[in-house]
Amino acid sequence: MSNRAVLEVIALNAEDAVAAQAGGADRLELVTDMAADGLTPPRETFAAIRAAVDIPLRVMLRAADGFAAGDVDALVASARALRAEGAEEFVLGFLNPDGTPDLVTVERLAAELEGCRWTFHRAIDRCADRDQLRKELAGLPGLDTYLTAGAAEGVDAGLPVLLAEAARRGEPGYEAQILVGGGLRLDHLPALREAGVDAFHIGGAARPDGWSSPVSPTAVANWREALS
Repeated sequence: MSNRAVLEVIALNAEDAVAAQAGGADRLELVTDMAADGLTPPRETFAAIRAAVDIPLRVMLRAADGFAAGDVDALVASARALRAEGAEEFVLGFLNPDGTPDLVTVERLAAELEGCRWTFHRAIDRCADRDQLRKELAGLPGLDTYLTAGAAEGVDAGLPVLLAEAARRGEPGYEAQILVGGGLRLDHLPALREAGVDAFHIGGAARPDGWSSPVSPTAVANWREALS
């Protein structure tokens, strides 16, 4: 069995996607509007990226900044349109005002995404009780990944939580893969890899000149090499 770690890179457009794949990315997270931490991209953007690369794509379902679901009917419509365009993997995650998981919305979207795999994103880092959230979401069809930094502030603050959760792999609520992202740096990798974490997510780290610049294949390649 290969111990190759998964490297997921945020792509905003086809140019990003091509550069990320050239650098060795295994999967892309497709979003728009990073000023709002990533929203659902237009159907046309997905189609252009799908035509440009042949690695897996996970598409964000998020209509506004923050972790409230907002217009759920619009989210469902976006999911349907993207599936009609060929999308097979997604990213989502919503909380109630009290920090508990918005199960009504998540379950409705999971039903809409029947047959698709999906990531519960960094809403877990803002929830009231991580362990309880994991247990409430356990068993939802398609959920195979948690994108998390371990803390809202990022991996620096969340590293102890990430290591503790990695040690619980296989327990109820802890079956899904941990995908570490959010302020992730190369110097975090040794401890995470030693703990058995095998999936990593980068956005700004793939763009040394800032979010206004495209993905750098060289930057992605450096991460790929570090994970080899």
